[in-house]
This record gives sequence, structure tokens and C-alpha cells, in this order.
Amino acid sequence: MNLNLRLALMLSVPPLLWAANAVVGRMAIGHISPLWLNASRWALALALLLPLGWRMFASARRRAEIWARWPHLVLLGLLGVGAYNALQYMALRTSTPLNVTLIAASLPVWMLAIGALFYGERPRRAQLVGAALSLLGVAVVLARGVPAALLRVQFVPGDLMMLGAIFCWCVYSWQLARPPASMRGTARPDWHWSEFLCLQISIGLLWATASAGLGEWIEPRPAPVVWTPWLVAALAYVAIGPSLVAYRLWGLGVAAAGPAVAAFFGNLTPLFAALLSAALLGEWPRPFHGLAFALIVAGIVVSSQQPRAQPGSAKAAG
Repeated sequence: MNLNLRLALMLSVPPLLWAANAVVGRMAIGHISPLWLNASRWALALALLLPLGWRMFASARRRAEIWARWPHLVLLGLLGVGAYNALQYMALRTSTPLNVTLIAASLPVWMLAIGALFYGERPRRAQLVGAALSLLGVAVVLARGVPAALLRVQFVPGDLMMLGAIFCWCVYSWQLARPPASMRGTARPDWHWSEFLCLQISIGLLWATASAGLGEWIEPRPAPVVWTPWLVAALAYVAIGPSLVAYRLWGLGVAAAGPAVAAFFGNLTPLFAALLSAALLGEWPRPFHGLAFALIVAGIVVSSQQPRAQPGSAKAAG
């Protein structure tokens, strides 16, 4: 796989949009609960996408195709739409956008592990070294720059929720790249990308709405939604940028580069989050954040190194 400029840009835009999603989400949860923020986001995204994707539900043939593949589709909707973003928004209650996105830098480790365990995808040495550097960057931010603090580090609830979100996203990405036989080759339905995304959002929205309703029922005194022009603008952004645009580009990038390579581009998210947090929230990075950034960038550089051709091989001879 050759990482050209077009593919690199395609994989760089989603981290920027997701970093802004973390910052906007942190600001929005003072006006709306995290679970209802997630459900509202996807309801609006579905409404915007329906003019393109409505044909998915318009014929008996399409409905039969969906029913024949429902386990895979339900899993995609649950992990990629229903669970991942809800866990991230809930994490922002007790963690900062910068910390949440830095913890998400462990994504390559999980992506490589899931690929090796369940998909027979053996990681290259450069990918393992890059993943280790990324994980070291996560350790730096968890320890707040004091190595000895790792022995007594305590996860806040938001950190643990973000780790759960990362696991959901890894499985979702591998399901996109290595779908079941019914979604490959000649067996794959001739769905337009907008129809496929519309279907994922529809299923995920069911999960998201059910979770929001259950959360409101469990919480003794749920806080009311405070509708303001700013909240409407925030919902519009998270429905368009991190939802429709980012998911489309991520799907294309994962299909072209593979989940393991795409995961390292996800590590750009904390870099963008730091800049946006400083500009919008006044949460300026501290020195240990700089060290974590350096380790994450090093992980991207190392993991992108291609294996050298062996002497006498076709590449070397050419």
C-alpha cells in the first residue's frame, strides 16, 4: 500500500473533525446530557442524509438484503454509532478533551492486537515500535509527567469510558475492512455509500435513543436540556463534520490503507485537540503534554516506515 498525498489528507481530516467534536462536546454537556447529545447528533445526521440514502428502505429487495445481513449491520450500528460516541461524551464529564484524545492514542495498540488475534494480520516490527511509542505517550499523560506516579495512577471514570470507546472503534474499523462473506466480492449488495451510512446511522440511532432514555430513567434527577442558539449550532456541527464527513472519509481511508495504518493517523487527534482546547476552552497544554505529543508523532513516523527489500528480491533487482 502506497500512502500518497490524497490518502494522507483523507485520513487526516477525520482526526481534525473528531478533535473539534471532543472540544464542542465538552462545551455542550453543560446544556444537554451526553447520551441525549449523542442521540440528537445522529438524529440530525440521519435527517440530513436521508435525501441521499432513502432508497435503502424503499424496496422489498433492499429490505431483504438488509435482513440477510442483519447481525453484521446491527454490530456496525451499535459499535460505530451507538456506543463509541456516547462513551466519549460521557468521558468528557470527568476528563478534558486533551486527555480524552491522548488516551485515544492507544488506538494502534488495540487495532494491531485485534487484527492479530481475530483476523490473522501479523503486525510489522515498525508498527509494533510505533504502537509502543504511542502507548508510552498515553502513559506520560496518565502519569502527568511523573514516571513514579504510574505506580499509583488512578483512572477517573472518563478515562475508563474512553478506553471502552476505543475498543468499540477498533472492532468497528476491522468490521469495515474485513466484513463477512455476505459483504464481500460479488455477494456485496450494490449499495451507494450514502445508503450504507444511512443504514448504519438508523440502526445506531435506535441504540443511542434507547440508551438515552434508559439513562434518564436511571438518573434520579436528570438535568433538563437548555436550548440556546449555541447548542443548536453545536448540534449542527457534530451532525455534519464528525458524523457525515468524517465517517465517509474514514471508511474510504480504512478500505484503502487498512485499519492498522489508519489508526496511526488517528493519533493526530490529540494534536488538534490541544490547539482547539487552548483557543476555545483556555486549557493550555502543560510540559508533559508536549512530551506525549512528541512520542505520538514518533509513533506515526516509525510505523509508516516500509520494510526494506531483501537483497536478491524482485524489488531489489528492479
